[in-house]
Amino acid sequence: MAATSQSKLKFEDYDGFVEKFKPKKTTDDCYTPPEIYDVVADYVTERFGVRRADMVRPFYPGGDFEAFDYPDGCCVVDNPPFSILQRIKRFYRDNGVRFFIFAPSLTCFSGALTTEFTHIVCDANITYENGAVVRTAFVTNMGGDVVAESCPELGDRINAKMDEIKGRTAKKLPKYEYPDEVLTAAKLQWFAAHHTPFQVRRSDCIRISKLEAQGGKGIFGGGLLLSERAAAERAAAERAAAERAAAERATAHKWRLSERERAMVHALSKPVD
Repeated sequence: MAATSQSKLKFEDYDGFVEKFKPKKTTDDCYTPPEIYDVVADYVTERFGVRRADMVRPFYPGGDFEAFDYPDGCCVVDNPPFSILQRIKRFYRDNGVRFFIFAPSLTCFSGALTTEFTHIVCDANITYENGAVVRTAFVTNMGGDVVAESCPELGDRINAKMDEIKGRTAKKLPKYEYPDEVLTAAKLQWFAAHHTPFQVRRSDCIRISKLEAQGGKGIFGGGLLLSERAAAERAAAERAAAERAAAERATAHKWRLSERERAMVHALSKPVD
């Protein structure tokens, strides 16, 4: 009887049983949207003269980039696992394989091999097929003696295509600005984010779901209609929060060079014979 119950339990939990055998996604499973890949591939063709037919993609689920059969004259244009970028770059350097690969933007200078390659930073926000949103840069061994550069053009192309994709797949929510006499939870959240305390007394507000001017639309989550006094206080709080936001942007700490680092800069600045 116990055996029968156990078998029934396994049968009823069949979905859980199957799930155990599915490959698990990791942080490296950032599958590139095909349209974004096309934008990058077109850029590589235009800038470096690499034919699309010569581009290879050795990074796929279950693949082994070191065992991949690289044709003569090929160029790797792909989104690799970010966690092993140093190993990947070293392998391609040692084996003479051209590459133009995706990399996380803020950490693309990590690793001892940094100055051996060209890092193209373009302010591109890519939403990958696993839902991860990653600020993406690129690393290549086809950039000559350039170690780092900003590339607004490639960033604009990627972001424009990303906006196009989002426009097709996501419902765009309208953005509203309300008068001082209306307070929303979103506005209070903004005050809190910029360390601006604000209170509304019960006698100074009533709850509303919409303004008459909004017609069939409404205030998301509802709002409060304020008295003249509370509206003036809200306006003052908004000015204070805006000033704090501006001050926060202006007070970022600026690191300075040591004497040894200045000597290194001086040595780099000497004319090349």
